[in-house]
Amino acid sequence: MTKIRRSVYGLSVGALAALLTGCSINSLIWGNDGAQVIQTTEKLVNDLASGETSDIVCTESVADLGTPSDWSGLSAGEPEEFFAGYWVDQVALDPQWSINLEGLPKGVVPGTHFPGDVFYRETDEGLCVIDVAWSTLVSAD
Repeated sequence: MTKIRRSVYGLSVGALAALLTGCSINSLIWGNDGAQVIQTTEKLVNDLASGETSDIVCTESVADLGTPSDWSGLSAGEPEEFFAGYWVDQVALDPQWSINLEGLPKGVVPGTHFPGDVFYRETDEGLCVIDVAWSTLVSAD
């Protein structure tokens, strides 16, 4: 069996095992904590894109949530444990997780600002949004 076939077979077996045990593919790839960050981010994006107020924003959050159109077309990317060496502006907010957002809001042109990364704090009630870092589209290529 070639390496590629073994890899495909291994991934297929892993995905089947995850489905049979009730785990999600995200749990298999990112672990339970990472999967929770992805699920929470999808809820945040859906809430804000539809114009609703999200109940997962921390009461002491400093996040600029923008407008519903800023969130339209975005989805959860890859979760990471917070890294203070890169996100210096967020250190004082004590986040435990960050996740990048994938996609672009509808109608963006170069120079448009949009949500790029979300920062979460862990609380007794679960994750809550403590901040959002905004990105600027440089090129539409």
